[in-house]
Amino acid sequence: MKKRILCFLFVVCTFIIVRADGADSLALTPPMGWNSWNCFSCDVNEQQIRDMADLIVANGMRDAGYTYVNVDDCWQVGRDADGSIVVDSVRFPSGIKALADYIHSKGLKFGIYSCAGSLTCAGRPGSRGYQFQDARTYAEWGVDFLKYDWCFDEAQSPQGAYRTMRDALKASGRPIVFSICEWGSSKPWTWAKGVGHLWRTTGDIINAFKGTVHWGGCSVVDIIDKNADLYPYAGPGHWNDPDMLQVGNGVLTPEENRSHFTMWCMLAAPLLAGNDLRTMDKETQAILMNKDVIAVNQDKLGIQGRRYMKIEQHEIWVKQLSNGEAAVCFFNRDEQPWTFEYKFGKDKSHLHFADIRLWELEYDVYDIWNKNKYLGTSSDNLSFKVPAHGVVLVKLAPKNKK
Repeated sequence: MKKRILCFLFVVCTFIIVRADGADSLALTPPMGWNSWNCFSCDVNEQQIRDMADLIVANGMRDAGYTYVNVDDCWQVGRDADGSIVVDSVRFPSGIKALADYIHSKGLKFGIYSCAGSLTCAGRPGSRGYQFQDARTYAEWGVDFLKYDWCFDEAQSPQGAYRTMRDALKASGRPIVFSICEWGSSKPWTWAKGVGHLWRTTGDIINAFKGTVHWGGCSVVDIIDKNADLYPYAGPGHWNDPDMLQVGNGVLTPEENRSHFTMWCMLAAPLLAGNDLRTMDKETQAILMNKDVIAVNQDKLGIQGRRYMKIEQHEIWVKQLSNGEAAVCFFNRDEQPWTFEYKFGKDKSHLHFADIRLWELEYDVYDIWNKNKYLGTSSDNLSFKVPAHGVVLVKLAPKNKK
């Protein structure tokens, strides 16, 4: 009996250790960081990445929660005689391990890109047939995040292909956040929990507020619509991923940038900036680093926001937060401003936001984008002015709580 008890305790302790140190403890809130693709595409090099890491520390982004520095496609050029992946020595003369070491020295984490197919989307060598070898290499380099794409898949099963790389990453012995990027084609939200920590839900984001392009790229508004009903599938360690941010890339207006960022926070989405930090203006910086808005995204409950109401181009979204609080976003997709009065507790017969039943308590209402400025209570008629393509984001806190 004593041996059985000791054996049982060993198993329990081992399970706790795995949960604490292994992949299951990763991405308990949506990952935050920076990715090279949206601003550099394939024209990426080592010095750019070092510069980004330096700036993330210097401008305060690291302290705001942006911890991953991710190199996307085009860092690899071939394989050697042993099948090991070969780094572009012209663009990355120090090698990937030295780059990862540099990023780690800044208190940041390092991410890399590969593809489940034989080639990446840019035609570089993919990982098909080399999954375990590549995963060991990534672990040796000190990789913390892998974005795994879906080009040149050659009729593979996405479930099988991504599970193979999941197993390879686990076998490498290094905790690595696994980002599934098959664009939502096989509805990964229905099968990828326990395989990846996040999964793309749509085609690539384009730098536009509305519209699509022929190759499947989606604008900000289109992506929001495609993610609206996926809230049951998101939570700590498993996130719907509506793609990287286009904030600060020179096409969206200031209001559209703010709406884009706000809605990604409401969707509990990974926040991976994609702008050139060397030329970031103060307005973009203020959006990306608003700690109160980021707190909505990083709330420990990990609940994805829901679209509570849609009337033509006007929407109300709600995200349940910790401590009985909620974030409410008034989103104006119209070309004209939206001005209205709202009383949160006016219809006590059926009005409720997610699991927040507003007639059970009185709430204080705060303007999140305006440094949590106090607006009144849920019993007041509150007036809101939402700019065209803009948002108003408020927090409801049980009265006397901020």
